[in-house]
Amino acid sequence: MSEEVSTVSVNGLRIAYRTWAEDNAEGTPVVLLHCLGEDGEDWRGPLISRLAAAHPVFAPDLRGHGRSDWPGEYGLDAVSADVLAFLDVLGLDRVILIGHSYGSVVAGILAGKHPSRVERLVLEETPAMLPLDPPREIRDKPDGPQAFDWEVRRQFDRQRNDPDPRWWEGLTEITAPTLLIGGGPSSHLPQEDMAVMAERIPEASLVTVEDAGHLVHEDRPGEFAAAVQTFLAGGSPSGR
Repeated sequence: MSEEVSTVSVNGLRIAYRTWAEDNAEGTPVVLLHCLGEDGEDWRGPLISRLAAAHPVFAPDLRGHGRSDWPGEYGLDAVSADVLAFLDVLGLDRVILIGHSYGSVVAGILAGKHPSRVERLVLEETPAMLPLDPPREIRDKPDGPQAFDWEVRRQFDRQRNDPDPRWWEGLTEITAPTLLIGGGPSSHLPQEDMAVMAERIPEASLVTVEDAGHLVHEDRPGEFAAAVQTFLAGGSPSGR
């Protein structure tokens, strides 16, 4: 399996990304969107090796993360526009989009705004973008160097507290078959919110990997990869 780390200019920003693929991988391209504070490297594991056998796989560092530029502006609409432009620059007309947490919010926004670009959608441990009560505290940057721009967290927390209603409404515009994967009660996210989202997205199902917590693809990589593969093959994955 070949692997490359490259950069591309997107909306005036340098976006770094990793690619994995076998020589004969001709399936629909897969784009992986990482969680807050991570980068494309976070996806390395069983999922990559299984997907890359049949699909070219792309894992960008979202703006403010990793090797991509840190411009200081991190509105979710801007981040989703980056991903759309990333697809355009690389000539990826229609993709399988997989996002984790923060990355799943970005993926959901893109899939709602541009449904024709997403063939299938996987949302791992995705927060519901509804007003939070009580609101999140907007925390100052901790001392010492950070692997990402702390302003991403501050702006995301503000957007979680008072989200644009269009993001929630846009879930009904998603046309791609969608799989939501929850980590069960050990996750800090309310699992019932994901069930509501699964009902709101027209063609969606929810699978729970019990006791996996928020980092399903890291802490239960085999089960996560199997659920995704079953879903992409048109089956109905089941959690344990």
